[in-house]
Amino acid sequence: MRASLQYILFSFIAFSFTYVISLLTKIELVNYAIILSFLFQWTLFIPAYLLQTEKFFDISGSINFIVITAYIYYNSFLEYGFNLGNLILSLLIVIWAIRLGSFLFFRIKKDGEDKRFREIKPSPTKFFMTWTLQGTWVSICSLCAITGMSSDKGMIINTLFCLGLVIFIFGFTIEVIADYQKTKFRKNPKNKNNFITSGLWSYSRHPNYLGEISLWTGIAIISFSSLSDWQYVSLISPIFIYILLVHISGINFLESSSNKKWGHLKTYKEYIKKTPKLLF
Repeated sequence: MRASLQYILFSFIAFSFTYVISLLTKIELVNYAIILSFLFQWTLFIPAYLLQTEKFFDISGSINFIVITAYIYYNSFLEYGFNLGNLILSLLIVIWAIRLGSFLFFRIKKDGEDKRFREIKPSPTKFFMTWTLQGTWVSICSLCAITGMSSDKGMIINTLFCLGLVIFIFGFTIEVIADYQKTKFRKNPKNKNNFITSGLWSYSRHPNYLGEISLWTGIAIISFSSLSDWQYVSLISPIFIYILLVHISGINFLESSSNKKWGHLKTYKEYIKKTPKLLF
């Protein structure tokens, strides 16, 4: 009972924290988008819990990105008219979301399950918290983008916009190549129970996360010139994704799992020693 209350409280804090940040932008459309994001997550939680499945969890997050981006773009278009920067940024997010969502969906379909959810699914409050946290992830990651697009200026195409675009393309390319290389590695029966050290994985232990952090940094730079006053708080997006992936759920979980599998191997110890988590 105590644990359930803690999960509910944590869910409330996650939503409240996200919504308060959106209020600081003083853009009503952004507030509505954040509410829409969480309602989307909470609605999908119901069939996920009843069916006791996590198979559409990852792809639902990607769809959520598309939904709120489309919502913001459409309403900004109605309010202020066509803006080329808004269109370009929306397409970047949609292309990224479709690529990542489909990749994760087919991966879990092949694997059969996501082991992280074994102990989460049976608890309605813990599972609900997980879906709520995904709403936080979607909302905060996209916050600077939807804030910039919702401003009366819209996305301003200037030097910073172009710089951010280059960084986004760099990050997106790294993420796609890293995922491809690891998928190809795993498909080879000879590599069963082995760890990858080739390609981008020889320069970074988590190049896919390096790409993810880079592309969201690019989106923040693209959005910067369209922000003003308290709207700059939305630039928490790349900081949030860095903390999440490096210090909370991403790298920590994978490193712990890898250490259990290969921590006794000399080759793995050498790989860890000479290869940085990201690039440093």
